[in-house]
Amino acid sequence: MGRKQFHARIVLLDWDGTLLNSYVADARAYLVMFRALRIEWGIPELEKHYSPDWYQVYRAAKVPRAKWEEADRLWRKAYLAERPTLLPGARDVLRALKKEFVLGLVTSGSGGRVRPQLRGFGLMEYFAACVCSEDAPRKKPHPAPLRLALKHLRAAREECVYVGDAPEDIEMARRAGVRAIGVLGPFPTARRLRAAEPELLLKSIQELPQCLVRRD
Repeated sequence: MGRKQFHARIVLLDWDGTLLNSYVADARAYLVMFRALRIEWGIPELEKHYSPDWYQVYRAAKVPRAKWEEADRLWRKAYLAERPTLLPGARDVLRALKKEFVLGLVTSGSGGRVRPQLRGFGLMEYFAACVCSEDAPRKKPHPAPLRLALKHLRAAREECVYVGDAPEDIEMARRAGVRAIGVLGPFPTARRLRAAEPELLLKSIQELPQCLVRRD
């Protein structure tokens, strides 16, 4: 029996962990920030409480609300020293999808980080819409970011699929009425991603093109 296929006109994708192999860079920046704030957290605690919404991580780590702005600054400064790469096959996947589908990016990452990364990898031209954390009034798993992307693209939810590596991605898509495809990536989200029960779960982003059929 063949793999399930989705008919779509528009493919919306997450960035970190779906296209960008950024967990090591992300985690290192967190550890620098935790040390600077004298918070006794390491990789085990971060993996246990990781969320694309970094404020959820701050709450779990008991970072005082008054120090969130400082925590953001420390994380961004540490991340500047990192050089994450695209996941294997990500560029080829985007190149193949671009021939058949309209592409959009919906990410929890800040535009100040994500857009320069897209330009650096030469990927900006692949996306007809790019929604970052500050563009929508609420963060994942709230459906606002995904709804904003649909508005930018003048798209109906029925003609879209959303692809992400975290349970928050699946919940966001579900709440927006968009079909959700999960992809296993480098972030510590695999167990919770499976539990979120996406309509399709891929082992790698490289499997995505064969699961999609152009909807006319």
